[in-house]
Amino acid sequence: MTESRVLLRHFLAALAYRTQKALRGAPPGFGSFRAGVHVRTPHELLWHMTGLMGYARTFFHGGRFTPPALPSLAHEVVRFHEQLGLLSQDFADAALTATITDQQFLQGPLADAMTHAGQLAMLRRLAGDPVASENFIHATIDPGNVGPSQPDPVAPDAWWRPDRPPHAPGAREETGHDA
Repeated sequence: MTESRVLLRHFLAALAYRTQKALRGAPPGFGSFRAGVHVRTPHELLWHMTGLMGYARTFFHGGRFTPPALPSLAHEVVRFHEQLGLLSQDFADAALTATITDQQFLQGPLADAMTHAGQLAMLRRLAGDPVASENFIHATIDPGNVGPSQPDPVAPDAWWRPDRPPHAPGAREETGHDA
């Protein structure tokens, strides 16, 4: 496996971690929370993220990937992580050749999906149930784990409270972590 494929598999694991961080402990009904007109719900965002992972796989296998709608966010979580796993296996298979470069995987569907993981976290705040901040440098990211069972944060920000706004960029608290 090439160094860039190792990095892409790590990126997929980081995507799994951040997605589950945004979804873990979400209140009932979060999947259908709509922040505004024509704004995707969390369920719709995850459905789109599943589509991005399947789309990425078409550069190895050809064809098209258009996932049908599933009835709930919980069902979509399972399918999303299945697609992450399949794409991770594709990246690990040295016998597979892609029709785009590893850089294009990163700048295209993978970066798009990571953006949506951030949107899921933002929607949690808008829905009145913000996700605690943490120093992601210290997160336990395992390229062999792209499933829904992700570890808890190892470096949560001690200053964080759901009733406080985020700190300014570069601001530091007693933990020494950047905000």
